[in-house]
Amino acid sequence: MSFPYLSHDVAGEGPAVLLLHSSVCDRRMWDPQWRVLIDAGFHLIRPDFRGHGDSPAVPGPHSDAEDVRDLLDELNVDRVAVVGSSFGGRVALEFAARWPERVGSLALLCAGSPGHRPSAVLTAFSDKEDQLIAADDIAGAVELNVSTWLGPDADGNTRAMVRLMQRRAFDVQLAAEESGAQPSAAEPVRLSRIGAVPVLAVSGAHDFPDFREIAASLPHELPNARHLELPWAGHLPSLERPAEVAGLLAGFLRDQR
Repeated sequence: MSFPYLSHDVAGEGPAVLLLHSSVCDRRMWDPQWRVLIDAGFHLIRPDFRGHGDSPAVPGPHSDAEDVRDLLDELNVDRVAVVGSSFGGRVALEFAARWPERVGSLALLCAGSPGHRPSAVLTAFSDKEDQLIAADDIAGAVELNVSTWLGPDADGNTRAMVRLMQRRAFDVQLAAEESGAQPSAAEPVRLSRIGAVPVLAVSGAHDFPDFREIAASLPHELPNARHLELPWAGHLPSLERPAEVAGLLAGFLRDQR
């Protein structure tokens, strides 16, 4: 049986904008920007990746970028601006590299990148998370993620929101692993295929060096990319200072109409 298209929300009128969430979160992470971007005149689409929010983690290898393409096909959307946070940024880059004709612009918030080799500090985080999960300390793994990925400006409500989304992801994914789910299938991605698509690559000064380096490198790889580092930000700036990031995204998207 084929995988049904991703759980998602659609709202607003105007140019299409696809919002792709971090792996720590789900589509609810865009709640603070949702109304601002609708009022700015955009048609918003925000899915949950497999194993997040309301999208199940179906057994078998898959590609998140292909899932996104299939969703857009289902919605009859040919071309979008893509906003991606963290893992969502990684998927955005893969989607743009594989189907560049479908992407009008990219706004990447502390994005990962296909083929990136993690630093020692990022590997250490992953190892600690794996240890907590193996010990069945899911609550401890949730708290590790909340404390790691949110910067100093995140308030208590934001931390509670991320806590809920991360717990939901763990619950869905761990249940799927018991039934034989497999990780995403990896395949080579050539970022050069993105061409002259306008790209805003945002990094946070309080983030892991991996994501800061990815953002800083994109202007050297893509002819129409620019890098912006936010001195106050951790890894999830759209949740840490939601109004400021909503304005940043709305301005970038308006400029690319």
